[in-house]
Amino acid sequence: MSEHRQADTRPGAPAERRIEMKVRPTGPIVPSTNVSGKALMAVIAIMSFLACLTLGAVGMVRATAQSWQSQISREVTIQIKPAEGLDMEKALADARDLALTFSGALTGTIMDRDSTARLLEPWLGEGLDISELPVPRLVIITIDENNPPDFNAMRTALKETIPQSFLDDHRTWVDRLVAMANTTALIGTGVLVLVCSAMVLTVIFATRGALSGNRHIVEVLHFVGAEASFVAAEFQKHFLKISLKGAGAGGLAAALAFIGASYWQSSRLATPESDQTNALFGSFTIGWTGYAGIFAIMLVIALLTTVTARITVMRTIREIDQIRSDPARTDGLPPA
Repeated sequence: MSEHRQADTRPGAPAERRIEMKVRPTGPIVPSTNVSGKALMAVIAIMSFLACLTLGAVGMVRATAQSWQSQISREVTIQIKPAEGLDMEKALADARDLALTFSGALTGTIMDRDSTARLLEPWLGEGLDISELPVPRLVIITIDENNPPDFNAMRTALKETIPQSFLDDHRTWVDRLVAMANTTALIGTGVLVLVCSAMVLTVIFATRGALSGNRHIVEVLHFVGAEASFVAAEFQKHFLKISLKGAGAGGLAAALAFIGASYWQSSRLATPESDQTNALFGSFTIGWTGYAGIFAIMLVIALLTTVTARITVMRTIREIDQIRSDPARTDGLPPA
């Protein structure tokens, strides 16, 4: 509204001041905070947290299984049983030297009496004098995983030179470990697929539920002549902000959970609880690939929510147009 004032024509009169109109800033078309938006943000945060936790857990299981398999497959053990008249120390040295003559055998280590006694402590207790017991002695041979030696030829040569020797190439353990690792990884992948599927369905239905509460806004905007693309864009921006906040909160909580678990594990090294946890689950460090996966899940959730919002708004506008084009239908139209 403008105001007109009569100009003062007297000499020396001050110039007329022009009154500028101030336009009050408009609020967002879609309410920035409402009950449905907060509920959707909470649902997205929870599902994002669960999906990121599952992704990190699957990565940890795979890494731990590969570490177990690698540790076992790169070593073989020569066991020499005590016998009457056998010089154990000489037999251990001969077995090590013979094994190292084979191509693919890298290093050999003879386990001394103290190391052997420590291996038996969980069963026989501390302060054990193994010289009084017929305890076998071990030689550990490190091998080249990519070019392993001929174990059958090595076993035959050891038997001919030292009849009391026995070569254990851990092949049985490696096969079992590979099967267990593949099964565990498959189960973990299946759980991840289920969690991601539940996340997708939950986000879709939660987004549709939130939009159904704002259907009247879509109808009013459409009736006053707003284009469908404009209405869809406004709802896209609204739900993109909600999904980014929810997914960011869930992903950040999952990352902090892994960081906290890794810090707890590193601060309690050489303790029984840490050793048992490390033996069962391995390291809680997921590495940069795990954090990249968490970030990817956050982006997928945000994209999924935004696309769902656009599709739902466009479908709502089509339904409104169908109702208006059919004079016999009065459902969905605002009251006169």
